[in-house]
Amino acid sequence: MEDEHKQLLFTLIGSVPSGKVVAYGQLANLAGLPRQARAVGRLLKNLPEGTTLPWHRVVNSQGKISFPAGSEKFNEQKGRLQEEGIVFKNDKINMTEFQWC
Repeated sequence: MEDEHKQLLFTLIGSVPSGKVVAYGQLANLAGLPRQARAVGRLLKNLPEGTTLPWHRVVNSQGKISFPAGSEKFNEQKGRLQEEGIVFKNDKINMTEFQWC
């Protein structure tokens, strides 16, 4: 992935407001990288420790957290989203209600 796409993705992720989520594929499309949702996932996986980027607002297209249920990262992401007012039903977010854009 080119640096300009990475920077655009970082800007887009940083633009997602509190209380909203965005899907990996949606981010890829907004950055001009259609069909590259997995590349967005790899980028997020490699964020530096202690980043202030709101990575927790990125979920899969079904409104689910991609980390394994019950894992430390899953619990962290779910907790941060709930603190922002996002509601889960059976570990799933209603994308019609909470999706950004």
